[in-house]
Amino acid sequence: MANILLVEDNTHNQNLFITTLSHHGHEVTLAEDGEIALEKFESMPADLVLLDLSIPKIDGWTVAQTIRKHSDPTKARVKIVALTAHAMRGDRERALGAGCDDYLSKPVSPRELARRVKELLALPNAA
Repeated sequence: MANILLVEDNTHNQNLFITTLSHHGHEVTLAEDGEIALEKFESMPADLVLLDLSIPKIDGWTVAQTIRKHSDPTKARVKIVALTAHAMRGDRERALGAGCDDYLSKPVSPRELARRVKELLALPNAA
């Protein structure tokens, strides 16, 4: 179905997200920190990035901004979903402003994750 880059440092969430997404036919590549996320993003085709905002080395806000800043304008826009366990007032707006397309507050149920991923992947990719 889709190639998904999962950027998550929490082992429990990694297992939950990978199991859920794989069950729905998606190929999942894991990055445990922001530095690895940017390296993997450059080297693999991704249809969607699930991005924890509180990750080591390079935070998720910066990862999202870097992906958007260096994206090829002639290619389809990769969808980015911000994930956070510390949902503060204004975080959703800040994530969208950093270049994310959607925002999910953790804990995320497997059903909600699958539903939101399906919805986002069904949207047309704007170049």
